[in-house]
Amino acid sequence: MRYILLILGLAVASVMIVAGKRGDMSRKPPIEMWDDMDRQYKLRPQTSANLSPDGRSSRLPVEGTIARGQRFADVPENTGRKPGTTNYVDTIPVAVTPALIERGQERFNINCSPCHGKTGDGNGITKKIGAMPIVATLHDPRIVGLVDGEIFGVISYGKGLMSGYAANVPVEDRWAIVAYVRALQLARLGTADDVPAEHKADLLKK
Repeated sequence: MRYILLILGLAVASVMIVAGKRGDMSRKPPIEMWDDMDRQYKLRPQTSANLSPDGRSSRLPVEGTIARGQRFADVPENTGRKPGTTNYVDTIPVAVTPALIERGQERFNINCSPCHGKTGDGNGITKKIGAMPIVATLHDPRIVGLVDGEIFGVISYGKGLMSGYAANVPVEDRWAIVAYVRALQLARLGTADDVPAEHKADLLKK
């Protein structure tokens, strides 16, 4: 029994010597058996780097490469602008279908309605709780008069107090939201003259 206690005591002492007592303060770094990748070889920004040809750690993207999933072609579907210009396209450059508008309604209700309200009147929950006392109504003649490409640009990159949603909402869904915003505006500001002739009879029945 004496030898067992001696061996146990030596084992405890060895562990304490190697690992130190838990909670002890020391200026010396602890002894680690496994570093769990706490310390890795890396280059800090704006410092010298022996591995790079020019000795800089900050590197620009490799020429000709793009980020995964990034849309890079200069086409209206990706930018909302006319190729090679800063001018917005007048109309949605994708096919407007019932499925697109339905998708736009879903994405609008998730991303836009908290501020703009489900009908686009600017009375979302953020205004009701006082988080954003002033929110634009999408039925404002100024906004109604914007071309489709500019609405796409505002959704993508924001304007004023509104943040951009390019990182959260894919390009296809942004156009779907544009289509649904136009549907909301027509529902609020449209007249009987905007109804297709084949459906005017149905309108009069109601």
